Formats: sequence, structure tokens, C-alpha cells
Amino acid sequence: MGLLLIFRSSVYSGGSSGGLIFHLFPGEVLVIGSNLPIIAAPGDDVILPCHLAPTFDVQGLTVEWSKPDLKPDPSDRLSRVEYVHLYRDRKEVPDMKMASYFRRTELFMDDMKHGNISLKILNVSEEDNGRYRCFIPKLQSRVKAAVVELVVDSNFAKTSETPLQTPDPQDTTPTNGENTVQLFSASSLFGVLCICGDLLVFSTSAARSRVPVVIAVVTLLLVLALAGFAAYFSRHIFHQTLKKHPEDDETEKQPLPV
Repeated sequence: MGLLLIFRSSVYSGGSSGGLIFHLFPGEVLVIGSNLPIIAAPGDDVILPCHLAPTFDVQGLTVEWSKPDLKPDPSDRLSRVEYVHLYRDRKEVPDMKMASYFRRTELFMDDMKHGNISLKILNVSEEDNGRYRCFIPKLQSRVKAAVVELVVDSNFAKTSETPLQTPDPQDTTPTNGENTVQLFSASSLFGVLCICGDLLVFSTSAARSRVPVVIAVVTLLLVLALAGFAAYFSRHIFHQTLKKHPEDDETEKQPLPV
């Protein structure tokens, strides 16, 4: 008993690709394309899907990819239809290939043993628009061909690579000089706290021994002033160094390579 299959535009018969009904007998293989058009942007690499169902090894058969809407010149009897891609005797035959597709098409050779005869076209342009016919002339089947439509649209949203945005290192990570200033300032602050503690003990002792507390306060103010001056002087030296060697700072600001 056979199996009734219905195909829409994925198979090719004669000069049209309308809805067709086939009675698939056991063991019969069909060439199947795509029901939907393949849409791409100029410059994209595209794959025109076409395969055999059920799986069938086509490595030893001829596979022809052509544009059925291109006809030979009737005024030139010697003219012939050139192929987009021609596979014969287990290799590509470039001599009968259209010049515009030279070195731009390829089959998936390792997958042909599984019935995959999809065609890859590199760097498509709007001139590549149209219908493509995949045909296996010596296939023992009533469905030897399928048609796939390619639409190359410049308005198509092309997948793009977003460049890596690296923040300014000076805004997020302190430089070596700033680390030095911060370390120095932290050390100075720690020293001031230690001195303050000593002065507190000293002032307490002084109060008990009736030594004027004014001496302790004046000493504390002097220490704070010296610490502030040291921090300011260190930062000033750091900025002067940056002005003398601006290339180091520019190198740090450059974004990381992607």
C-alpha cells in the first residue's frame, strides 16, 4: 500500500511549483526544498535548503543547481543554460558555472551521503534574487527536483556584532600613582589617629597634673595640618608626573581589543 503525500511549493514539476499531490510508494525518494523564501541582507552567507526524504546517499549522482527563470538565448543555438553549481562524478564542475557564482557556492560534501544537497552561497547581493532549482536527473523518483526562493533585501535586519564598550579605567580603577597617593593618605590618617590617641592619654594625664590642655590642642592641630599638607603635596606631584608622561595615561584609556 502506498502513502499519500501532499507538498506545497517544495517540489518542482515542469515550469511551476504549485501545490502537488503524490502517491509515495515504499522505497521511493523525494527531493524536498523549502516552502518559505530564504531572506537575507546583502553580504550575508545563505544556505538554500534541499534534501532527500527518506535519507538517500547521493554522492554518486549528479546534482544540478540552476535558476529556472534564466533561459538560453533563442537566437544563439550554441548557447546553453549555465549552472549556479554543478556536482558530477563526486566533484564540482566549475566549467559550466555562471561567472557571477564562481568561488561563491559549495555543497556540504560530508552530508551528501545522508541526502543533504543544500547549497551555500557566499556574500549574496540583490543580483542573486530569484528562484533556485535543485535537480537530480538520475534519481529514480517522480520528484527529482525542488525550488527554493532567495530574497536579498537591503532593508533586512542584518545580524551585527556589538563592540565591547570598555569604561575608562581612570573612572573605575585607580592608577598606580593614585594608589600611591591613597596609600600615603591612608597611612597619614592612621598616623593621625594614633597620635590623637596618644594626645588623649597625654591630655588626660596633663589634666591630672594641671598642665594646660591648650598645649595638647595646638599639637593636634599642627599634626592635622601636616597630614593635610603631605596629602596635597603627594597628589600635586602625581598630577605633574601625568603631564610629563601623557602617553601612559592614553594607553590606559584605550579599550580592550575585541
